[in-house]
Amino acid sequence: MSPSSLPQALTQDTFIAIGGPVPSNRSKTRDTNVAILRLALPDLMDAYEINTPLRMAHFLSQLAHESDSFCTFEEYASGAAYEGRQDLGNVRTGDGRRFKGRGPIQLTGRANYRAFTAWIKRQMFDAVPNFEAQPELLLDENWVAWSALYFWTTRRLNEAADRDDIIAVTRIINGGRNGLADRKEKLARAKAAVARLVAAATTTPFSKDWPVLHRGMFDNTDVERLQSLLIHHGARIGIDGDFGPATELALKNFQSSHSIAPTGVADPATWAALREA
Repeated sequence: MSPSSLPQALTQDTFIAIGGPVPSNRSKTRDTNVAILRLALPDLMDAYEINTPLRMAHFLSQLAHESDSFCTFEEYASGAAYEGRQDLGNVRTGDGRRFKGRGPIQLTGRANYRAFTAWIKRQMFDAVPNFEAQPELLLDENWVAWSALYFWTTRRLNEAADRDDIIAVTRIINGGRNGLADRKEKLARAKAAVARLVAAATTTPFSKDWPVLHRGMFDNTDVERLQSLLIHHGARIGIDGDFGPATELALKNFQSSHSIAPTGVADPATWAALREA
């Protein structure tokens, strides 16, 4: 699958897998929010080049964390804690509550709502709302996904995602390391979910003896064979049948050194190269 088409393969199950389990009383709202993102995000992610496995995994996992596994597009707290925060542009009484976090990446503060309005007007010819004047409209399904694209692109987060630098991505989004453990868990799930999309889109014929393998597979004898062949070619990994980050990295390194697209997915072309003496 070419990078430009990978976001189009996103399904509701992809989002749910990345977000992980949620309380039963929030699952209905989660499903509604996921449906909105599933329709809106693929074209936007292609347009703004959030379309490689690493970029997608970092982007979607951060959205999952900020939105409580896609259960809310509005901060649970009142926003009063942001009152008087001049660094957020909250210079008028009531701005903390009025410009509380909204959207899947929790856009916060008068200054950000103002900047988002200016940015999205530059992207589109059609009339768009003034989100500083009507901040609640950011929750509208026509605009809510755009708010995440605005924040991600204007902070050039693709660059940190390309380095697989979750610390930098988190710091830019949150200002520190808040929720880092959960962000790491969601990133691991996102990498596995995106790898499944890449594997599913492999156009070469499926081989019973040399199947398509990807991150997230566990206790799998074919993964054991893959790990054994990678070790034969110099990789320093163990053989445990679990396709985790170490196996994925070793596979990507092997693919790069053999002029194969470094997808981290074991496809027939990769198997053929691995089987060479």
